[in-house]
Amino acid sequence: MKKILVVDDAAFMRKLIRETLISGGYTDIIEADDGASACEQYEAHHPDLVIMDITMPNVSGIEALHTIKEKDNDAKVIMCSAMGQESMVIEAIKIGALDFIVKPFKPDLLISAVEKIFEG
Repeated sequence: MKKILVVDDAAFMRKLIRETLISGGYTDIIEADDGASACEQYEAHHPDLVIMDITMPNVSGIEALHTIKEKDNDAKVIMCSAMGQESMVIEAIKIGALDFIVKPFKPDLLISAVEKIFEG
């Protein structure tokens, strides 16, 4: 069973991602509501995949991605972004994100991105 950490400051978005993952057969899901919490949850649980929003208060997704990759270069991360955040998406890919999903996303695209990472 693959463990997935879902990080977003919006509770409704975490719920939507969680429900989408569960419908795709992924049920071991941890949540965090900002980048700082994401780093703590990553350390505590060592998830197989992180799905993380780019724009969050306190510690951004970019900062959290940087911290997670420094501690575990093999960390698998998919970033979520709204339209118009292309420069941040490019920065995330340079830091080591494996993929990104544009919000609002189609559930099948999220599941396909997750499966691609686990199969790759």
